[in-house]
Amino acid sequence: MRDGGQDEQTDVDARPGRLAPLRRHWLLTSAVALLATATAVPLVLADSGDGPPCQEIPASTRALAGDPAAATRALDPGDDMSRYPAVRELVRHERPCGDGAEALGAVVEAATRAARPGAPHTVAQARAAYAVVAALDWAEVPAGMAPGVARMLADYVVDEARYLSSSDDGTGPAVTAEQAAPDERGWTAYGRFLAPGEAHADFEYRDPVSDAAAHPDRLVGELVRDPEAFAILYDAERAYFAHYLERLTDRGGDPDFRPEDDEPRGAYTSTATTWPDNDLQDIAERIGALMKHRAAHTRDGAIPDVAAFDRAVARYTRGAYRAAARQVTGRPPMGDIAGRPVSGPLRGEPTDGRHQLLTVLDAWAGARNVPEPRASAMRRIVDTAYVRGIWLMT
Repeated sequence: MRDGGQDEQTDVDARPGRLAPLRRHWLLTSAVALLATATAVPLVLADSGDGPPCQEIPASTRALAGDPAAATRALDPGDDMSRYPAVRELVRHERPCGDGAEALGAVVEAATRAARPGAPHTVAQARAAYAVVAALDWAEVPAGMAPGVARMLADYVVDEARYLSSSDDGTGPAVTAEQAAPDERGWTAYGRFLAPGEAHADFEYRDPVSDAAAHPDRLVGELVRDPEAFAILYDAERAYFAHYLERLTDRGGDPDFRPEDDEPRGAYTSTATTWPDNDLQDIAERIGALMKHRAAHTRDGAIPDVAAFDRAVARYTRGAYRAAARQVTGRPPMGDIAGRPVSGPLRGEPTDGRHQLLTVLDAWAGARNVPEPRASAMRRIVDTAYVRGIWLMT
């Protein structure tokens, strides 16, 4: 059996390809100014409509989509964040001309996503992901760019909503695999079941010099106005849920847990289910938050027809993700989690996240003969967290 219960799953392309380099827009105006300045900054052009002028994305920027190594170099802010202003200028545009938004999304993907299935993220890629999230904080992501940015976040599904460190404790936008490795007790702040050799973005870090701060939750709220972006993020979270369940013990615990025998009496000590409960809460709450944003954008008119939006989400969604019927021990990198093959078509109302979560949880508990008290406790944890995600104010 392949990792992730794939003996039961439909063979689906696990890694959607990056966008091919998009067509170039040749500017016939301002040629003299171009030759004089010889800069690569976007040109501001007049539109045929009545809105503000658009920004032309330079051919040099577009070309990065076809050269992932160069794209990573361009979007890597450096460990000291000294290049962050340049990254922000490159990716943040309110109104790109033509297909410029799609081009920017393709550049973000090329710079940040794992090179191929089975490949872990590098430190430079993780730093670039941090810089993109920080650069787009409070920004209105232009139409066409959202799916590419959503694919980037899906590639960091373990990192994008974990509280890895306080802003005071963080040492940089990303950490090496060695820094994220579990300690002698099998614990690390970077999550359970981490792939060896993978760097991780620390989205909690705040840079004291540039004041850059990354807030994936705010960015998700902006992206999911786009039904394709919504489906990408929804798929990634549901895939992570199945991935996580199938690595737990038959009693719903962390197989890597080591008791803290040397803790003083009366001190807080974790158990084999403490961090699984926390992680399952996080996943369910994030799925609930997707539904919250969908409702909010419907109220404010950003989603003018929620029925049409839901039909589009159903078309873009890849399918259902079922946990394997027996415990899985593999530790794939984050990109492979989001890209795992589906187990079949999505059944039931696609945007009923509670049904989608509890159906997978119940099937897993039944297949693994999880004791009913533990299965019931997990069901309450997931259900409560999902509802909290829907109602929690941002």
